[in-house]
Amino acid sequence: MTDVETRPEEVGQILIKVQDDLRQLRENLTAGDGASISIEQLQSALSKTEQGLQHRAEQMLSQLNNQVQTLPSADAIQPPGFIALETTWDLRKQTQGQQRVQMSQGYGPRERLRQPNPPGAAPLLPLRRGEVMQLQGLSPGQQSKQSLALRAVYNPHSQSNRNVLNDNFGIQLPLIPQKREKRKSSQRALNLPVPAPKPVMGSTIEPLAVLPKANRVDAQLAPPPISEDDARKGILSLIERGLIPPAAQLTLDPSPVKHRIVPLHDPEDRNKPPCTPEVAPALAGVRLDLVSKPYESQQETMARMPVIPPHPQSIPSYSRTTSGKSRATSASSQKAKTPATMKTYEMPLQPMPPPTTPASGDFKMISHRFAVQNGRIRDTTSEFLSFKQHYCLTWGSIVTMLRHVEKMLSNFAVPVAFINGDKLADLAEEFELEIVPSLDDLLSCIVNRDDVENIIYKPGRRFKGPNGRNIASAKIQATWKMYRERSTYLEYRRRKWAAGVIAISWIMHIKMAKVRHQLKQVRLDNLDAFRTRAKKFARSWDRIKKSKRVVIHIPSLGLNREIRDSIHDFGIRQNTQMARLCDIRDPNVDVIFISPVPLSEETLQYYSKLLGLKSAIDSGNVEDQGEFAERYKIIVPEAIKSFPTHRMCLSTLLKYSPQTMLRIKNLIRGREAYMMTNVPHVDDLDIANYLEVPIFAPEPEVAHLYSTKSGCKRIFASAKVDMPPSEYDIYSLGLLHESMAQLVTENLLVKRWLFKLDDEFDGRGIAYCDITEHLKCYRWALKEQKRYGDKWSKKWAQEPVFIKILSEIGELLEEHSTPVNTKVYSTWDKFLTSFLSKGGIIEACPPSDSITTLTVDMLIEPNGTSSIISCGDQIHADTPFSCWGVSVPQASVEPELLNKCCFRIADACKSRGIMGYFAVDFVTFIDPHTMEQQLWALDISLQYSDSLAMFQLMSFVSNGTLNTRTHVFDVPPPKQEAKKRRRRLHGTDEDQPLNTNRFGVMSTRLLHTNLSVVHYSVFFQMCRAHGIGYDIKEKQGTVFTLIDSFNREKLGMLTVGETLQGALASFARNLSVIHQEISAPNMQGETNFQRAIGDIEGILGTTIQNADEEETDDTPEPK
Repeated sequence: MTDVETRPEEVGQILIKVQDDLRQLRENLTAGDGASISIEQLQSALSKTEQGLQHRAEQMLSQLNNQVQTLPSADAIQPPGFIALETTWDLRKQTQGQQRVQMSQGYGPRERLRQPNPPGAAPLLPLRRGEVMQLQGLSPGQQSKQSLALRAVYNPHSQSNRNVLNDNFGIQLPLIPQKREKRKSSQRALNLPVPAPKPVMGSTIEPLAVLPKANRVDAQLAPPPISEDDARKGILSLIERGLIPPAAQLTLDPSPVKHRIVPLHDPEDRNKPPCTPEVAPALAGVRLDLVSKPYESQQETMARMPVIPPHPQSIPSYSRTTSGKSRATSASSQKAKTPATMKTYEMPLQPMPPPTTPASGDFKMISHRFAVQNGRIRDTTSEFLSFKQHYCLTWGSIVTMLRHVEKMLSNFAVPVAFINGDKLADLAEEFELEIVPSLDDLLSCIVNRDDVENIIYKPGRRFKGPNGRNIASAKIQATWKMYRERSTYLEYRRRKWAAGVIAISWIMHIKMAKVRHQLKQVRLDNLDAFRTRAKKFARSWDRIKKSKRVVIHIPSLGLNREIRDSIHDFGIRQNTQMARLCDIRDPNVDVIFISPVPLSEETLQYYSKLLGLKSAIDSGNVEDQGEFAERYKIIVPEAIKSFPTHRMCLSTLLKYSPQTMLRIKNLIRGREAYMMTNVPHVDDLDIANYLEVPIFAPEPEVAHLYSTKSGCKRIFASAKVDMPPSEYDIYSLGLLHESMAQLVTENLLVKRWLFKLDDEFDGRGIAYCDITEHLKCYRWALKEQKRYGDKWSKKWAQEPVFIKILSEIGELLEEHSTPVNTKVYSTWDKFLTSFLSKGGIIEACPPSDSITTLTVDMLIEPNGTSSIISCGDQIHADTPFSCWGVSVPQASVEPELLNKCCFRIADACKSRGIMGYFAVDFVTFIDPHTMEQQLWALDISLQYSDSLAMFQLMSFVSNGTLNTRTHVFDVPPPKQEAKKRRRRLHGTDEDQPLNTNRFGVMSTRLLHTNLSVVHYSVFFQMCRAHGIGYDIKEKQGTVFTLIDSFNREKLGMLTVGETLQGALASFARNLSVIHQEISAPNMQGETNFQRAIGDIEGILGTTIQNADEEETDDTPEPK
């Protein structure tokens, strides 16, 4: 680099001086003093100008010789009148021919033009006005030559590139041998294929730094520092790469704009035309001012200009704005420029101190407050004028915000408010996009905000301002319209909601009706299929009962949902008939038992051993035990796990168990089979239809109708059997009182009356009332009965007593009626509500202290044959109206009388289409007035009863049969070995015949909570230790049925003995031993053993007394 700096301003100063000299000469000529002006003065002025320009040109050429210059573009368009340095000739002393020669020689190497002129040579200057016009621009040939040279310079692969640079710029490039070109030329000479040049892959520039990903994701992070290289790329590059936020407010320090006083021009000089020569573009930066100034030296001019180094190495600086989120940076210029030619964004940034408080903070420290009085700004005060002057640059948006403040204060008639101007200015910046500020935003600019808020929020203040009456009227109208429209809308919405509810209800009603119709049709189809199969089953029954068949036992209690929900452990209650497995006693019968509860492995092993005793029982030899697992299957439906909390009957669970249904269907495929249920249910028809088997039971609806208390009374009335005085089908309170009064009037000797619900079972829905003890007119009624004598049966004789009793019966029932099972019906009111809703009967309790209840299980075969299967006397434990156990066979009534009543009832059932197993309950007692035994029919249960299942177990383990004519249960005698006949001595008795009669005591309701702590294996060891077991050879002993596999709190027990007293005693002893073994003084548990023992002891006392009376009657009188 040379010490001479490129200063175009110096050339301008020279021209200005020349212009001043010429103006002085022109003024002298204008003044008329031309005689005083000599040619020497003019020559001296021109000579001085030429010398200054020559000296400056030599300096410029000397500097250009030591710097690498860039040629202009060949396509650049030169403005008219442009004269390049190479086209400057001295045309004053040359002829036209010499001018052509000089023109042709002027386009030689640049070194000739760069060399300084020799001393004394004529300076090269453009022509002045008045002389011959010089040539403009280059000739077409010169332009073509120059364009070729430029192309050679631009193309480094050109062959003339090295020569052009050497000739024009003196740059000697090294000679690089072109091996590739030689190889390609040799390949072309040999006519070989030349490979195509490979393209350059990848980027040819170094990557620039960008904003890190963390800063792009989270704008709150501190911005990364900017390196010096990044700062040199310029502010625009930094913004594009994200290093400076796009919305940043940039501050250049020091500012490129310098403030100074503007010079004022003379009005006369302003009207004068400018006298400026045409200047080349290279002089565009020269400042040509028309105002005459005193001549300044070069040193003064340089001192007045800011110091700008040739290559500034400014450190990128930034300053934070008021928001603290933007950052401005700038890079130093790559090339030194003068202030006159440098633009604003190109000015270099000087190093700054570390960031401090933003510049705007200096102004914010000055608080601008002004007053608004009666909705008008006091714009003449000094505070407002100072505020207006301070924010003059953003006054437009502030004025808009002031209008909002004025309008708000005027509308609310605020007398005085003081405005914080700085907050108002900030608020104006936020709402400068024509967004209306809210009331809270405007209040934030008020200094006395609390006072203004108290005024604004006062009710009715809105209407105190100007145009308040109109606003109030508009508010009243809007409120009324709002109320009217909202009321209309609410009514519309209510109607729409109602219409929607009606529409949805109607749609649901239609769908439900359709579903009900489909279900009804399906059930009708199932019922038709059931009747068709029942007819076919009846015709084939004689053949089926003698052939191989499969019996599908489903011990389902198809009771009403309310009753099922009120039964605790409903699944265990259905599983009390596990003894149905004993049907394999018939060699033609295979059993499929559907268990309502899961069974443990221990339980399955027990029944496997029990059923395996069949061969030993038949032969009487314990060692002849067999395996009968193939003849019975115990299946648990999978739906039991799906509905653990729903107390569904077993038929419903089986219906929703497709895998179990498919398994059963595969087991009975190709074999004769039929179903045997407990309490029939409509789902039994679906199961039978799927399995395509008949049901050994009546239709579900028929069974439910005649299993009710009112239904069985119709059957008894049709069978013409004795039954207690009663009234049935009672559904109203008035009918209840009238029926009760009539029954009491006709049967004054009956002390207790029973009320029974139609659909309850097992003595749950019973209540009683002792009439004779609480009826006030009872003695008077007895006198009336005695007075009328035989005419008492007439209605006219009973009418006064009936009216009197009817007047008292309502209060009497309300006060003295008591439900039997208080767990289900705790009070008489609840019982009466259920009684009147479901219906029921009123029945007389037998007028005797000694009452015996009997149960007879009967069978009506599909072909119409009726038979008695078992009969027994009931044992009561919990209540006198609930059967806890049975002693088989019955020994309370003459067999002939009982059989006669049973077959009459069977004929009545047969006439109503009833088929299958059913149980009939009787009660017998001694009439205290006639002293004769009475037998009343009480109830019918059209189901497979628990007593029948236990009787099947008794028949299985004893191999005995019941003689239905004499009601004697006989077992085959044991096989005896042949003995040698010996001669009997005279007077010795013959061997007594063996007793083949057996009595059994059975129950499936044994309950003891302490049994849950004892496993079955330990329980059986305990029983064996106390001699509780069954003797296969003697056909007597004790057998258990396991019905609760997991809790083990309930079980069934059967005791077989030679006499009724022995069987009852063994049963009571077993209960006592078990209770003592599993109970402790501090852990008695919940049990019904003690009540059962008490009832058995009462039965034993009665049997002993009866036996003594029979012996007395059989003893012959002495002659």
